[in-house]
Amino acid sequence: MSWKRWLVTVLSFGLMLGISAWVVSQHWPAGGMPWLAWPVHTAALATVTAEIATRALKIQASARACGIPLTFGTALRVCLAGDFAAAITPARSGAEPARFLVLAESGTGPAQRVLVLFLELFLEMWSLVLVCTVLAVAFRGRGASTSGLLALVGGYSTFVLSVGAAGWFLSRRNASGPPPAWAARLGLGATRWRVVQRTLRALRDAVQSLRTANPALMLVAFGGSVLHVLFKVATLPMLVFLGDPTFALTMDSLAPLVLWPLALFYGGVVVPAPGGGGFIEGAFAATLSNAIPAGIFAASLLWWRFYTFYLYLLIGGVAAGDAALRALRAAEPVTPNSESA
Repeated sequence: MSWKRWLVTVLSFGLMLGISAWVVSQHWPAGGMPWLAWPVHTAALATVTAEIATRALKIQASARACGIPLTFGTALRVCLAGDFAAAITPARSGAEPARFLVLAESGTGPAQRVLVLFLELFLEMWSLVLVCTVLAVAFRGRGASTSGLLALVGGYSTFVLSVGAAGWFLSRRNASGPPPAWAARLGLGATRWRVVQRTLRALRDAVQSLRTANPALMLVAFGGSVLHVLFKVATLPMLVFLGDPTFALTMDSLAPLVLWPLALFYGGVVVPAPGGGGFIEGAFAATLSNAIPAGIFAASLLWWRFYTFYLYLLIGGVAAGDAALRALRAAEPVTPNSESA
């Protein structure tokens, strides 16, 4: 990345830390900040490990279902490189280039790389649809906010799947030949339309490969995708209930602890600032201050953010940060200013 983008990243992270400090100061407990017991952190670390492992399993199993000999180690590096690049780029835009480069350096062919990344997103969206459907039934009647949050996440996944369906439809008709009239009206000239056509052909090949995939391995991959979503949203409820054993576990108390983190994690992708620029911390305080006991609210925010963002940034940086940075440099547009930076 250029120095300007690094500056934006640094400023965004500084804003995140500043808003975190402000929220903590506003919710500082009278008895002092509690340090959660070691069993709580052990459980949180186990949850993070399980989330990463099931996500890597999803990628490996879906690849092998389509005849791509991807190892678990490579799938793990794909996950971690994407996590690191997503954390330091606006709207998590660096995730796919980083994953693409790790696959390329593992010897995976160009068409196979597109297929692996397509399957990862495809399974992610369908697992979100399933999880949201189950949560809608489980938390039915718990207020309008419950329906709204589930509609937000479910609508996001449905939108992505609809865009994919539209792309597949176009790939059957417009994957070759000159730009159609509607593309020209949108300002897509011959050069840009060739880029679109390459993407459409890759999407068409991915869908065709999916039709001949091994159903048993695809089921394993889908199961891993569902589990990784569940592990991701389990972190906050676990921190709260293990951190304060006196907190009553009911469906009413569980609903906001499950639904709001789900909305913040997947809805945060629309925030342009790297890492959310403090939006996640501010939204956490605005939505969950009444759902978490005052004595552990500040600690819950800090440790939830650590186990769902900062720890992934650290692990990803150690395991695959070099590949992620090389991918971001390769994706950087070449301009006179960026060449001299």
